[in-house]
Amino acid sequence: MIHGIIFDLDGTLVESSLDFALIKQQIGCPTDQDLLTFIDQLNCPITQQRANDIVLEHENRDANTAKALTGMVELLNYINRQNLPCAIVTRNSKTASEVKLKQNNINIDIVLTRECYPAKPAPDALNAIADQWQIHPKNLIYVGDYLYDIQAANNAGMIACFINHGIDTHYQHLADVIVKSLAELLTILKKHGIKKAL
Repeated sequence: MIHGIIFDLDGTLVESSLDFALIKQQIGCPTDQDLLTFIDQLNCPITQQRANDIVLEHENRDANTAKALTGMVELLNYINRQNLPCAIVTRNSKTASEVKLKQNNINIDIVLTRECYPAKPAPDALNAIADQWQIHPKNLIYVGDYLYDIQAANNAGMIACFINHGIDTHYQHLADVIVKSLAELLTILKKHGIKKAL
């Protein structure tokens, strides 16, 4: 039984048009390296700050146009009616995340960004939520649309749910559950049941 659900934000609950290839090009990050890790490892504080500013500029621009993905409202309403604990863990910034939540009327109290804990695939943020809820990780599901989301869930010992939006990836087999949409996830939750932890 699922006693709680945690979501990624970009590409999972809301749209994202972030062009990571362009961002990497602008800050000099190799295409095969993780963007946030690259920035963290920059030795020059000025260069690091400039890189962070570029990322934030892209994120804030993206936040102003992000719309809820199809099925998000129905899914979140269902979870709310079941009194199921719900949270968001994102690699996005706090500022951009708050804009996306506000303009899409997403009322989720716990939202952990990259400023809160080490970014995914590190499990720290997911572990913190499990501790706060006092729910065993095996009874929590983490829903995301990228490899880091699957890895973070696996690292935390949670159920990994991957949304592929109808496009198969070479890494989706690492997830425990694969869905094409939020509507399909809602169907699964209704079929298999969810239960609030006592």
